Amino acid sequence: MSTLPRGLTVRRDAGLYGYERALRRHGIEPIAGVDEAGRGACAGPLVAGAAILPAGKTGIVPGLADSKLLTPKARERCYDQVVRRAVSWSVVVMSHEECDRLGMHVANVEALRRAVAKLDVAPSYVLTDGFPVDGLGAPGLAVWKGDRVAACVAAASVIAKVTRDRLMDDLDLEWPAYDFRTHKGYITPTHTAALDEHGPSPVHRMRFVNVRRAAGLEGPAIESAL
Repeated sequence: MSTLPRGLTVRRDAGLYGYERALRRHGIEPIAGVDEAGRGACAGPLVAGAAILPAGKTGIVPGLADSKLLTPKARERCYDQVVRRAVSWSVVVMSHEECDRLGMHVANVEALRRAVAKLDVAPSYVLTDGFPVDGLGAPGLAVWKGDRVAACVAAASVIAKVTRDRLMDDLDLEWPAYDFRTHKGYITPTHTAALDEHGPSPVHRMRFVNVRRAAGLEGPAIESAL
């Protein structure tokens, strides 16, 4: 399903919890949100998170928003609240090798599917960020900028982002020349300079044009860094 159930509407000003409230009014529950972090990075893993928030005040997470709009400290606070309040939550890590083997879109979709499947409470409905994902085991809706307008998607984005940032901090200790702690594997002037000077590390994604260029590999690139 790529539209809301018949007869169900969500007002533009319904707020971050509007989608869940509307679905619950139609007897649809539990509702899961799923999102990823790291798709556009050219190094490190891709991480997907899924979350089911409870109804009522318990499901209102203080300070919750799209993880990209929060400071690192605010994300950590939201993460603690989400995992404490959630009916169920999960996280899936796709290694850089899997990203290279599958390609980023296939790896992204597979990570989202695995995250939903890993929930210990089966959702009746799933909200995804931006594009529809089949094979989730439940009907769902792709919500444009879902991590900004649907609480369960925002919660999933926080889980994914915080988990991935911690993993990139660990990789920074292993490969300090690349400054992964600062840019988390995304392309910045510092990251570009490190690639030019040192070439790719073992955790860079070899499908990306900038990584292939730094490695001196010929042939067409399959992915482009964002």
